[in-house]
Amino acid sequence: MVALGVAVCAGFNAGSGRAQAAPDYAALLAAPDRSDADREADKRRDPIPFLKFADVRPGMKVLDMGAGGGYSTELMARAVAPNGMVWGQYPADGPARALDALAARMKTPAMKNAAADLQPFDDPIPSGVSNLDLITFLFYYHDTTYMNVDRAAMDNKMFAALKPGGFLVLADHAAKEGADVSVGKSLHRIDEAIVRKELEAAGFKFVAEADFWRVPGDTKDFSSLRPPSPVDGFVLKMQKPK
Repeated sequence: MVALGVAVCAGFNAGSGRAQAAPDYAALLAAPDRSDADREADKRRDPIPFLKFADVRPGMKVLDMGAGGGYSTELMARAVAPNGMVWGQYPADGPARALDALAARMKTPAMKNAAADLQPFDDPIPSGVSNLDLITFLFYYHDTTYMNVDRAAMDNKMFAALKPGGFLVLADHAAKEGADVSVGKSLHRIDEAIVRKELEAAGFKFVAEADFWRVPGDTKDFSSLRPPSPVDGFVLKMQKPK
């Protein structure tokens, strides 16, 4: 269920400005050239509700923050095909395993309209890129709280790179209400209120939240990296005002 106040994403062709229909996300996931590892990740990530909530459409220009090995970047690339573009952001000094996986993925046919963006989190926008339709930021914002990242600069640059009316859709592992940002390192979680406050300080306006990754029984006192039970996840849709 999505909270009241949802604004419908424009879904425009990046080149022509013409609205395009949303793709069949289930068919995208069923594509025969997807890897077994990604299909296994689907069972844990359950991406279709997110793709619908983000309203990713052909022709869109998308930045996928914290791309890691590129699982979500590839989903975006498939959804914006054939005439959109996706940049998968991950710092060049990140873990070699993730960087190698991202580089290998970029060589596959599914990524012909995608590119690796090996920029730091607080300077994440590829050179010459502007007027993005959408930025996605999945389960990585909490990591920036203990990394050498200027989050205010990061948020401001994401805001500037979006077109007026563009969206940032962010998901993360939920911490207890009022929890300090220090739990980002110890529990790999973050308080939703902190994220909203920081994004709003950059100029973003709250549009909607979704509960498809919510887990009401999560006690939020254990690390999301090694969970003994399912982890509660919040999803926010924020917009750059038109």
